[in-house]
Amino acid sequence: MNKKPVLWSMVSVLVLIALLISACGAPATTTPAEEEPAVEEPAAEEPIAEEPAAEEPAAEEPAAEEPAAEMLSCGTEPVVLNAYFETGFDLPFELADEFTKQYPSVTWDIKQDQFTNLINSTPRLLSGDNPPDLIRLPTMVSFANQGLLMDLDGYAAEFGWDEWPVPQLDQNRVAEDGTRGSGTLYAMGLNYSLTGIFYNKELAAQIGMIEPPQTLAEFEDLLAAAKDAGLLPIMQWGSAKSGMGLAFPLQALMASVGPVEPINDWIYQKPGATINTESNLVAAQYLEQWIQNGYFPTDINAIEYTDANARFTAGEGVFIFNGDWQNAGYDADMPGNVGFFLMPPAEAGGSPAAMSAPLTFGIAANAQNADCAAFFLNWVASNDTAREIDVAVGGSNPGGPSGSTMPAVAGGSVTNDTLAAGPVIGEAGTSMDFIANATSAIFAQGWTPELQKMVGGKQDAAGLLEAVQAEYERELAE
Repeated sequence: MNKKPVLWSMVSVLVLIALLISACGAPATTTPAEEEPAVEEPAAEEPIAEEPAAEEPAAEEPAAEEPAAEMLSCGTEPVVLNAYFETGFDLPFELADEFTKQYPSVTWDIKQDQFTNLINSTPRLLSGDNPPDLIRLPTMVSFANQGLLMDLDGYAAEFGWDEWPVPQLDQNRVAEDGTRGSGTLYAMGLNYSLTGIFYNKELAAQIGMIEPPQTLAEFEDLLAAAKDAGLLPIMQWGSAKSGMGLAFPLQALMASVGPVEPINDWIYQKPGATINTESNLVAAQYLEQWIQNGYFPTDINAIEYTDANARFTAGEGVFIFNGDWQNAGYDADMPGNVGFFLMPPAEAGGSPAAMSAPLTFGIAANAQNADCAAFFLNWVASNDTAREIDVAVGGSNPGGPSGSTMPAVAGGSVTNDTLAAGPVIGEAGTSMDFIANATSAIFAQGWTPELQKMVGGKQDAAGLLEAVQAEYERELAE
């Protein structure tokens, strides 16, 4: 953190002043004879008269602070931030453009790739000769354990992130034993996303949906009604290039029929955690039945994320499981015709649950422009324009310091629905990270191939969970 030399210089000056004052004042406070004070008074007055001169360095503190503040920003010299973003998400690109407008000396060298490709390539990128200053992290535990990610605790202290609401940082902390939720900070979120079920209002009205379902049974009734009406009940993606999107409804079902704590324990790699639980088996059986009922596209294994959203906004599918990062696209392509609700609980009166996690970015341990990258992460959460972009483009809560103002949202935007759902999940305490983030390769090597097999009739609910748990344990043992 390049601020230390300046701070030590200031401390040295202040210590010297203190020593001078104490040395000059000592005779006055230790005079043994009563007749001595009159003689000592001139000596006692000397340091007082000289104090303004001695205090001059302290008076110049603001000027001394300026270089340190500059070092913890991007400075004024040209900087090219080396960045890796995820394909299909506009938010980081929009934020990068705005950042350059405000700080013209900073430009970007941006590469992008699909989520699953990033999972496989991130270790190579972080350990390469030109590691990224900023990178979208599909997961972080293994990279942190390997020393490939920069410890951000120093930046957290400098920028005051430690004073933000605790949950904003906890998901990006990794302890010495490799578990998440506490320990060293290795990443920050560009915003804090929420997932659930989006729906086409016109098609939902055709199947008699007047209000969002309150229970899982009510939701299943709507799916059956859509199928009977000749409509596709759920649009979803499943290509290995994007990662199997059936993980979204599967995890939503897990939280609907069972508690979220074991799911988060598994994602955070708590000792003894398993995804193969009784309630998760019930959830997987629901999903298997939905597949057999024809509730998803027959070509789902070939559908990429962007194609699924394009087909949904074109009117194919009553529902789609997705996150609020897609709000802007839905508002633009089907204005006024898209709604959102949280996955309902299996039991009436139960609490809804949702995947709610930061859009995580980290800094390579050997990044060339780490200070500038950290300054960008701080700017995203604290700059008014950046926060507006977060909400308008990302559709999500921008997080940041307590008491920060939430940017206004246009009337009729589905973002109003997703933002309103956030406090519901927060009050219920039922937020989860994504099961695809449990290890660096669990999505690509576990969930995606096994769910694709289920679509093809070559895997059942029990086999799915057994295979994924085995892959999980294999990766943790490496």
